[in-house]
Amino acid sequence: MTMARIGVYGLGTMGSALALNLAENGISVAVSNRETDWIADFIAEAGPLAAQLHPHDRLEDFVAGLALPRVILFMIPSGAPMDAMIETVASMLAPGDTIIDAGNADFHDTRRRAAALAGRDLHFVGMGVSGGEAGARHGPSMMVGGSKHSWKQLRPILDAIAARHEGDPCVDHLGPDGAGHFVKTVHNGIEYADMQAIAEIYGLMRHGAALPPAEIGGIFAEWDRGPLQSYLTGITAEMLQYADPHTGHPVVDVILDSAGQKGTGRWTVVEAVRLGQSANTIEAAVGARSWSSEKHVRMAAEAVLGGTRGVFDPGPTALGEALLAARILAHSQGFRILAAASQEYDWTLDFARIAEIWRAGCIIRSALLDDIARAFRGGAPEGQLILAPDVAETLARAVLALREVVAGAVVAGHAVPVLSAALAWYDTMRQGFGTANVIQAQRDTFGRHGFERLDTPGRHHGPWWD
Repeated sequence: MTMARIGVYGLGTMGSALALNLAENGISVAVSNRETDWIADFIAEAGPLAAQLHPHDRLEDFVAGLALPRVILFMIPSGAPMDAMIETVASMLAPGDTIIDAGNADFHDTRRRAAALAGRDLHFVGMGVSGGEAGARHGPSMMVGGSKHSWKQLRPILDAIAARHEGDPCVDHLGPDGAGHFVKTVHNGIEYADMQAIAEIYGLMRHGAALPPAEIGGIFAEWDRGPLQSYLTGITAEMLQYADPHTGHPVVDVILDSAGQKGTGRWTVVEAVRLGQSANTIEAAVGARSWSSEKHVRMAAEAVLGGTRGVFDPGPTALGEALLAARILAHSQGFRILAAASQEYDWTLDFARIAEIWRAGCIIRSALLDDIARAFRGGAPEGQLILAPDVAETLARAVLALREVVAGAVVAGHAVPVLSAALAWYDTMRQGFGTANVIQAQRDTFGRHGFERLDTPGRHHGPWWD
């Protein structure tokens, strides 16, 4: 019997796409699924690639059909289902075998599982996979966390199926245990902020300047040929120019304005707070999605509070610059979270390399990531992206437009939570002396917490305690 080089368990959208990607790159793949009736259909639909696929109905046969040391990639729901699968399959494995969780998993679970399996000389890899179904099928961006042993096994396989940016595979080993899943979580948080910022810019053109969606799509298409080039900019340009076949109206106008979310954006916010950070652009994006789901409340509030939005048309140039500034600031906050986690968990994350593997295959791929990688390679002062000379120079110009756009939007009654959050953070960080002295005085007044002085070391109390 031919022994497969890797096993893929879970033939849903992402799992089946990854299996076909592996097969197309000449890698023999054992495949299986909990619902066994899916397997035959998958093999039949694989066409010529079926020659590289080895189907198994039974988990025991699936494991037995793998070459040693075994590599099994699971694409199944996170949480309890993954724990149950590990408990079942671990007894069938041998020292040196590797289990991969390629789903969106809580990195705390990944760290726990890696530690537990290490005691049995089994290797657990938490691998973030970005790019959706198309990326998984034709080349995703992959963020790998796990042991060096497992990376040695996986690298030739993952290099073969990864997206490429100018020949460079968009995959790398980022650190031990949960490093890969954490980086994917932050990726998704940045994705939330980027999507919301784009939606806010669209809203200003649609409701402030009264432009039709197709014309707005043309503006996004123009932006996609310059510094704002990105996957999200490109698909926004395309989708805004589609008409609904049933009504003839722009498709975007017939879509319910209630955004879904799977939770990874919230994870980013929670972990940022746990690490003593605040990513207010991502927090604003998560909040905006939550508010969007309260359609009935917003409709009731419009009747009571009034939903009028005034005319506001700063023009495409200012809007494009404002979007660029907001995107830079949201990415900067994401990398600050990565820096805090790297220190907390002793991961030694390479921020330039993370930016590089995000340049193709993933949802947030963009021209901006080239600039970010260069900034970190050049040694951003204090490790802060916003202080890198080229980035700071771009911000100095683009924030002028961001300030104009946020101010005008607020006056006209347009909600721009991410754009305004980005500006608030920028203005906070550029002030060497802020207003937290008042907060410290308040804390000392009601709780005798004390404070530090500018002129004398040590802990002090205010004269109100004399």
